[in-house]
Amino acid sequence: MGNGKGQAKKGGRIRRLFTWKKLLGTFLVGCLLVMGAFYVLYLMVPVPSANADATLQSNVYKYANGKVLARTGKINREIVGLDKVPLDVQRAFVAAENKTFYKDNGVDIKGTARAAWNTLTGKGKQGGSTITQQYVKNYYLSQDQTATRKLKEMVIALKVDRNMSKPEILAGYMNTSYYGRNAYGIQAAAQAYYGVDATRLTVGQGAYLASVLQAPSQYDWTSAGPEGRKLVEQRWNYVLDNMVEEGWLDAGKRAGLKFPAPQKPKAPKGLSGQSGYIVEAANQELMRQGVSEEDLKAGGWTITLNIDEKKQKALVKAVDKQLEDKIDRKGDKKQATVQAGATSVDPKTGAVVAMYGGVGATEHWTNNATRRDYQPASTFKPLVLASALDNGAETQDGRKIGLGTVYDGTSKRPVVGSAIAFAPENEDNQSYGPVTVQKATNNSINSVYAQMIVDVGPTKAKQTALALGMKDGQDFGATPAMSLGVMGASTMDMAGAYATLDNHGVKVTPTLVKSAEHKDRKADPVKSIGERVISREAADTTTKAMQGVVQSGSGFRAAGDYQAAGKTGTSENNRSAWFVGYTPELVTAVGLFGEDAKGNQVTLTDTINPGRANGGRTPAQIWGAYTTSALGGGSDATFDLETDGTSGGDSVPTPSATTGSPSPTPTESEDTSTPTQPPTPTGTTPTQPPTSTATTPPEPTPSKTTEPTIVPTPDGDAGFIDGGRGGQ
Repeated sequence: MGNGKGQAKKGGRIRRLFTWKKLLGTFLVGCLLVMGAFYVLYLMVPVPSANADATLQSNVYKYANGKVLARTGKINREIVGLDKVPLDVQRAFVAAENKTFYKDNGVDIKGTARAAWNTLTGKGKQGGSTITQQYVKNYYLSQDQTATRKLKEMVIALKVDRNMSKPEILAGYMNTSYYGRNAYGIQAAAQAYYGVDATRLTVGQGAYLASVLQAPSQYDWTSAGPEGRKLVEQRWNYVLDNMVEEGWLDAGKRAGLKFPAPQKPKAPKGLSGQSGYIVEAANQELMRQGVSEEDLKAGGWTITLNIDEKKQKALVKAVDKQLEDKIDRKGDKKQATVQAGATSVDPKTGAVVAMYGGVGATEHWTNNATRRDYQPASTFKPLVLASALDNGAETQDGRKIGLGTVYDGTSKRPVVGSAIAFAPENEDNQSYGPVTVQKATNNSINSVYAQMIVDVGPTKAKQTALALGMKDGQDFGATPAMSLGVMGASTMDMAGAYATLDNHGVKVTPTLVKSAEHKDRKADPVKSIGERVISREAADTTTKAMQGVVQSGSGFRAAGDYQAAGKTGTSENNRSAWFVGYTPELVTAVGLFGEDAKGNQVTLTDTINPGRANGGRTPAQIWGAYTTSALGGGSDATFDLETDGTSGGDSVPTPSATTGSPSPTPTESEDTSTPTQPPTPTGTTPTQPPTSTATTPPEPTPSKTTEPTIVPTPDGDAGFIDGGRGGQ
């Protein structure tokens, strides 16, 4: 009995302790405590800075036509504004993840509580987060599945929703999410899955990308199994149905949509081949325009280049066919020393439309198109002629210099009128006797141009060269030897100088970058077309002289179904060989450089062919093959020239006993055909130094031709220090 009464009393106490009023009160107190704790947490938890990876982007480099050339950076992301994403694609993401996004305060209490509970009880990752919460997780926090992170996510989401607009949050979410295929953000995903920019996505494609976010690896259509494909298609339909439900998509249009299967994954656009050279050259140009290296490394730039995709491929093909296919880099150490570089420029705009930097940026990092450690040799001679014409220079005996002016072409002839002694040797020590400037240009006669630069004045010649686009340097001394191109220069430098001549004397600066945009700023483009730097008459007369080089001189292998002007060059000890030339539409500089495995300059002799590697051979052949392809097989465009009216022809006046003999038949191994010697005119034989210009009749303006009218003597270029012996 006693025990029964005791139990009854105990039960009564329990009932009195857990009355509904007390339970309700306890619950309310508990809620208040939780709310208070959450409020304290709200006050204590700040909105942090972005996490380490959230702001990382790639830089995207595009061809002039908009196709991607390369991407650089740790993370493949290109942040774009919401204005770059079609509205129906934006709504597809909202329909997929958070239909109440435009109305909620940034947090789904029920969904978050459910996800947190499942995480705590070990049931795995669960959904339930709003778009705002997912943006906070991606941008401010981490992907850790912990209760602490989830609480922080809720608190920060509430604050972010108060301080940011819905469009800003949606843009942040779409730009920070991971879509698979190494694509972070909507722009990278659009390219990875559909090969288009985000702005061109359709609603169906947008719905797929919104769907794939739930399980990127499982939902990638091209690699998913039957179950994965079934699930992602169900998810895709779910997204579109939600859009119809929300009034964001017309039901009729929805019924007509078909599942947009994505393209197969492609290898990322990296820096192998020519891409690395072009990207680095573009970066250097941007840095010269004020974009810091740190800004570029931070990423986020969309850089559209002037590179023409078709011309770029044509240049690579020309080098491969004319050089790489003919040498054995792996099996022949001497042939492995040959390096090629080239730059092609539109003379009307200054755009660099193609660039060849070497065998590949991951194999030979030095860009052969922009390096300045090799001599341009006799490709510098036209700049001396341009200076003579522009300055109205005269010979030592008072004759104005023009294409018909006669000079003594005797090899090792000491220059007259210079405080610095200089007596350069012609190629193969060949003496030509009295020759016109035109003939001296065609055959690249060193002794003539050595005297010409003295007549002009080396300082004036240097000023003209710098104005045309050459770069100053410690080896750019104003001496007679400068006439033979003994300074350093790149193919881009030479292409720029010749482009200025092609552009009738108006300065052309080769420019790689068409535009460079970041979400925060734009880079100012290079002013590629400048002021007039030499007279049109001087520039056009120089062009006329170089037409002779292609038609009947050392550059005859560059001739094709187009009008062309150009100049060959081969430096001291045959360490470099060049052809720089242009048509009315295109300027291209091609150089070959001898470089051993340690980076030392070595000779090109006995590498590409037995004997010297001349500028008139492989470089001219590369130039011709590329130009023909780049111009679509040829061109009817003609040079519009306003010359000084002089013409030197290709004839050599009758020599005297004191000035040497006529040009002998060339014996160089590269020219195996028997040349036809030009006729010798009658007239007064000049004496040394010549006192009259050539009396040959004016030469008609050269027309388009596919074959040279005269089999030329070999290129006689040289580039060397005073007293040294040069090659072609």
